[in-house]
Amino acid sequence: MSISDKLSNDLKNAMKSGDKEKLSILRMIISALKNIEIESREKASDDDTLKILRSFQKRAKDSINQFSTAGRTDLADKEKAELAIITGYLPSQLSEDDIINAVREAADALGATGPADMGKVMREAMTRLKGQADGKLVNTIVKQILEAR
Repeated sequence: MSISDKLSNDLKNAMKSGDKEKLSILRMIISALKNIEIESREKASDDDTLKILRSFQKRAKDSINQFSTAGRTDLADKEKAELAIITGYLPSQLSEDDIINAVREAADALGATGPADMGKVMREAMTRLKGQADGKLVNTIVKQILEAR
């Protein structure tokens, strides 16, 4: 079952159960998927779905930070609930040790010698870690590894 099929099934279940929070976020995600399908004139792939989910995840994290800073815990809690729903559809994240190993393998494969190779190593590492690691964390690890060389 594809991710978009799972989203559709969960939308139906949320409608039946009356889960308004889940229903709201699933409608937004499915709407974004439909927009991509309209633009590309073909069914959205799982990669497209993951991109949308990651963008919603990033938006929710940013909103949580902003609302917490502004002292709006009620809105921050709502965003946290949405983030939990979104995260449930994303692949599990790798541990930091696994990311470090993948970045080292990418750097070794490319023959990276220092910070000047940052772009090449980031591109290769993100390809290897597709959807399984946060880009900011990978960026930090790549910097540390390349500075040590």
